[in-house]
Amino acid sequence: MTQLSLTGVSADGRRLLLVSDNGAEFSLDVTPALRAALRGETTRLGQLEIKMTSTLRPREIQDRIRSGETPEAVATAAGTTVESIMSFVAPVLAEREHVAERAQRSSVRRAAGSGGSQARALSDAVTAHLLTQDAKADQVLWDAARRDDGRWTLTAVFDAPRRAGTAHFTYDAPGNYVTADDEDARWLIGDLVAAPAPVAPPNDLEQARQRRLAALPSDELPLGDDALDLLDAVRDAPAEPATDNAAEAATETDAAPAAEPAAESENDDRARSRRTVQKRRGRASVPSWDEIMFGGSSE
Repeated sequence: MTQLSLTGVSADGRRLLLVSDNGAEFSLDVTPALRAALRGETTRLGQLEIKMTSTLRPREIQDRIRSGETPEAVATAAGTTVESIMSFVAPVLAEREHVAERAQRSSVRRAAGSGGSQARALSDAVTAHLLTQDAKADQVLWDAARRDDGRWTLTAVFDAPRRAGTAHFTYDAPGNYVTADDEDARWLIGDLVAAPAPVAPPNDLEQARQRRLAALPSDELPLGDDALDLLDAVRDAPAEPATDNAAEAATETDAAPAAEPAAESENDDRARSRRTVQKRRGRASVPSWDEIMFGGSSE
């Protein structure tokens, strides 16, 4: 290392004139850093260096880090490197970590009417809920950032089997409590309840029909939708020709002499019997529309 000796000051007083042992001359600008070094203020040397190489002051750098920005983003905004600002960034990052730990030990304040009356610590609520989701609480990444109103925003990045996201809480340090700010936060503490399924509007006609059916005896209940379809088919179908038995009965009735009342009565009985047999052998009796809707017999 070359040893330099002070020989004087420049005419304008802004440079020191130095000379080496072999006679080489040098000059040194009188800067604030040099003045601080000469006065023994070594703690200011780093701050002076930041002012010279950064467009942001140390306080501005710390305020931006405290509000949640990353060192990389602040260094880019300051036009310098991360290494050159880490002496100011590191204490603020430690402060954010400390606040996040305190917030996890604070109580969860629920909204009125949410049903949660028992006070719980935030970490306990998160651990209990994640156990039901086959996840672990130590997998959640916590961080804190100070807001303009003095409160802190607490964030929790989680990735559970059934849900993943970033939960946001508001941490009140003087009151030592947190409140959930979004659905991810409410889900993380187990307070998010699924919305009930929509209920279809009541059908007045169907309700009247059900009340009517409930009042009928079991042996008079209508046959259901199949009977309705069958009734419509029968109404739309053309009339069927008379069966051979019916034609035969009609022929015999017309051919029978009407001389004696006893013979006429016998023929009536025979025809009635044949109609009964025909009805039993033919198509099943289909109830009328009134029988289906309101029960009872058309007779």
